[in-house]
Amino acid sequence: AKCVDIALSSCTDVAYTQTMYPNFLDQKSREVIEYSSEYILISVLHNLLQGECNPDLRLLGCSVLAPQCEKDKIIKPCRHVCENLKKNCLPAFDAIDMAWPYFLDCDRFFAGEEEGCFDPLAKLRGEVDIEEDLPSDLPATFIRFKHHSYSQMVSMLKKTASKCSHIATTYSIGRSFEGKDLFVIEFSTKPGHHELLKPEFKYIGNMHGNEVVGKELLIYLAQYLCSEYLLGNPRIQTLINNTRIHLLPSLNPDGYELAAEEGAGYNGWVIGRQTAQNLDLNRNFPDLTSEAYRRAGIRGARLDHIPIPQSYWWGKVAPETKAVMKWLRSIPFVLSASLHGGELVVTYPYDYSRHPMEEKMFSPTPDEKMFKMLAKAYADAHPVISDRSELRCGGNFVKRGGIINGAEWYSFTGGMADFNYLHTNCFEVTVEVGCEKFPLEEELFTIWHENRDALLNYMEMVHRGIKGIVSDKFGNPIKNARISVRGIQHDVTTAADGDYWRLLPPGTYIISAQAAGYSRVMKRVTLPAKMKRAGRVDFVLRPVEAWPSKLLRRSMEDMYDPYDPLELFDPHAQQGQPEARGGSPPGREKPWWWSYFSSLDLHKPLWLLKQ
Repeated sequence: AKCVDIALSSCTDVAYTQTMYPNFLDQKSREVIEYSSEYILISVLHNLLQGECNPDLRLLGCSVLAPQCEKDKIIKPCRHVCENLKKNCLPAFDAIDMAWPYFLDCDRFFAGEEEGCFDPLAKLRGEVDIEEDLPSDLPATFIRFKHHSYSQMVSMLKKTASKCSHIATTYSIGRSFEGKDLFVIEFSTKPGHHELLKPEFKYIGNMHGNEVVGKELLIYLAQYLCSEYLLGNPRIQTLINNTRIHLLPSLNPDGYELAAEEGAGYNGWVIGRQTAQNLDLNRNFPDLTSEAYRRAGIRGARLDHIPIPQSYWWGKVAPETKAVMKWLRSIPFVLSASLHGGELVVTYPYDYSRHPMEEKMFSPTPDEKMFKMLAKAYADAHPVISDRSELRCGGNFVKRGGIINGAEWYSFTGGMADFNYLHTNCFEVTVEVGCEKFPLEEELFTIWHENRDALLNYMEMVHRGIKGIVSDKFGNPIKNARISVRGIQHDVTTAADGDYWRLLPPGTYIISAQAAGYSRVMKRVTLPAKMKRAGRVDFVLRPVEAWPSKLLRRSMEDMYDPYDPLELFDPHAQQGQPEARGGSPPGREKPWWWSYFSSLDLHKPLWLLKQ
């Protein structure tokens, strides 16, 4: 047997070019493979799982059906890749009542690294990209101001994290619809770990794929933070030593690829904006703002930590959206900004009008003063936004100081900023960083210098207000205790270690802490106008013998259904209705997906049916 070119339409994008017959399943030709149930399965998994775990599963399947061949020798795919994918993707198969495919048996068809194997998913991680070499004598602070492809972005983030490995790491929060990792670079004195009382901050770029400036700014920012920390820049060292910073340059890498095909200088408002599923990510989050307006008139009702309505899951939820929501649950973020393009202004919640028919209506949150302070922190540090000329990009907002309430600009529902505020502790603003969505490369240097200090200034705002620890009389931390501010109908909750952060503008406040089973403790706190670091306010709660049910607050854990739709969401629910818990309805002989294999007579995949 000799190596031959791969001629299977579902395997044309693998990271190698040749295979060998027979394959591991003893299928002796391309024609036999194309008419097999195994090949049909990997061809339709993208639809069956609605993008979950794909193209990973398809590429893994291709590595078995059309394995890599070099020098007339077949190479097995790596077992650890199969095992990791099975661990992450088995729930997706369970959700549609499908057994794990036999030909993806990690022990039978895959090899250990010591035996010599290849990673069929390396291409998805940007590891196949060839980065052009740069001169070795460049200064440590060198930043190349260019547009980065997906793989170049991944490579740059990994190189930066490697250069500053003691303060940086990279991780993925999930995958795009087309399978690209949503990479984050993190900066902290203890990368990968939450530290007691250290606030968590995030920037998100490229939510709309054709708005690329935010993506490039965050790539440059990562390089800048690394090099300046190493050079001993006191501002950067203070920031990283006291803050855990997460930068997600591209939330929509699939859309970016479409926009990049048009090239720099293209400033259309459509191509690449949405995801590969044709979804606008900034309209895809749960509408909690309507529920907040409904609650606003109810005495004692809280406008925070509002649960996701079950009906939300009946619609199409992008994997990118779900990845962000899971990310928000896993880390106690305090402050965030999403970087967009097409204007030059900073907007803040709410983004959805209190009267749905009003497209431009001032619709403030209970934290209006704090949000204005946050928005101005970015705007005032940006030399163009703070320029008083009205004959420029963003000139319409000069009289407002370069900031505006989102719904007063234009109202929309399903936005990420409103979701952050109403479902979590995190405050998020939206920064429109320029009127050109996809500027030419020669403009990027100027754009970086216009935004650099604003990006730093906004990050430093995470240290305003108060922070502290809530514990019992023995010093044990109390998780999910509520921190309330009199006169502001919005609470924050403590993290797993009992620590909390409450962003507040200067002023005098009555702060209270309470938790189920404990008495409430109140303190009077004054924050001076010149105070630029969070004041420490700890609480020690004492247990009470009887906790009145009318005072019982739902903790964050209580808000999530034990059958959490975010973890167990079935994207194939029929007629917009969620599938009944407990599996297939009684009396159904075959699952709904069986019809995909109706063309097969003698070789139907009975191995996909659960016994």
